[in-house]
Amino acid sequence: MKHRQIDDHLSTQIRRKAISSRLRKMALSAQQIPRWFNSAKLRSLINAAQLTKCFTRPGRTLLHGFSAQPQISSDNCFLQWGFKTYKTSSLWNSSQSTSSSSQENNSTQSSLLPSMNEQSQKTQKIPSFDSELFLEELDELPPLSPMQPISEEEAIQIIADPPLPPASFTLRDYVDHSETLQKLVLLGVDLSKIEKHAEAANLLLRLDFEKDIKQMLLFLKDVGIEDNQLGAFLTKNHAIFSEDLENLKIRVAYLLSKNFSKADVAQMVRKAPFLLNFSVERLDNRLGFFQKELELSVKKTRDLVVRLPRLLTGSLEPVKENMKVYRLELGFKHNEIQHMITRIPKMLTANKRKLTETFDFVHNVMSIPHHIIVKFPQVFNTRLFKIKERHLFLTYLGRAQYDPAKPNYISLDKLVSIPDEIFCEEIAKASVQDFDKFLKTL
Repeated sequence: MKHRQIDDHLSTQIRRKAISSRLRKMALSAQQIPRWFNSAKLRSLINAAQLTKCFTRPGRTLLHGFSAQPQISSDNCFLQWGFKTYKTSSLWNSSQSTSSSSQENNSTQSSLLPSMNEQSQKTQKIPSFDSELFLEELDELPPLSPMQPISEEEAIQIIADPPLPPASFTLRDYVDHSETLQKLVLLGVDLSKIEKHAEAANLLLRLDFEKDIKQMLLFLKDVGIEDNQLGAFLTKNHAIFSEDLENLKIRVAYLLSKNFSKADVAQMVRKAPFLLNFSVERLDNRLGFFQKELELSVKKTRDLVVRLPRLLTGSLEPVKENMKVYRLELGFKHNEIQHMITRIPKMLTANKRKLTETFDFVHNVMSIPHHIIVKFPQVFNTRLFKIKERHLFLTYLGRAQYDPAKPNYISLDKLVSIPDEIFCEEIAKASVQDFDKFLKTL
């Protein structure tokens, strides 16, 4: 009876140990399955990386620290891909392990885990982790979200362009973003002057160099503007970009039809950059005004505007006012006015006060009559203080003689046009030092 009870007891203990051992093995197997699974996936990743040599998905960049070969140690194995790190437990225990405990567990685990060669063979047999299939899965991955957090090391490597300002008081903030502005600067255009005009600055920002500006530059070169003159021209007349190119060609054709030579047109456009901005009707009216008002011939009218083309672009009020001044206040006859303005066209646009002060000193102080002034109208184009200084010095020396009928005659032309050295040597018969000493006494 006792033997039977003992046998039953032993049988029970044996069954319990068998069940416990079986459960322990099942637990260990359950623990090893994900490890083996991850290990297989890991090796597939390695093979895929080696096959594609750092394969990169279009539109995405592998992060810093990516390595195609995993770092295998006695305890763990790592592979960094994107933001994730895959980690596996040890696939085998080192034969030189210093740990002496849990020998039974180690032996059990080593019997459950496959060897490296076996694992490699099993991994290669798993079709779901084939390298080609895995690369296809990578292509199907969704793009990184802009809200996805990144590490500080990755953030430091990001190089962002400076943002384009929505509004600015200077075109300098847009040069780096605008090919049009960059090429205009290379041509010599001064953007600091254009940006003072908000409408012109906004226009340049909207223009495309190839579509809107290139043809305009070719047209200006055909007119006669040299390459080294384009920058200065466009700085002054930036509004020409708002003109229709065909209209500009029509205006040039009109001037040529009025017997202005191509060289004349080029000279006029260089001296008066806004000339071509005016319509044919305005140009025709201006030419008619000067021919009628001054009673000039067609040739003299043409010569007049070639020498001073801003007569066609500026206001007519100063011209009308000066014509009254010459005739009513200064007492010149109509033919005398014609002669003077054809010699010195600037007399038509000169400052009224300067004209009257110069005439008063030359006529009333120097006692020079009208008919002599008419012969030397450049006196109106000379600074008044220069005329005063030289006249007073000649008076001091007793040589201020302006009557052509008397000896030692001094013409107004020589008085106002020659340099100080020649004036002192040929006219005053004195040294420049004497002239400077005299000027200090004034």
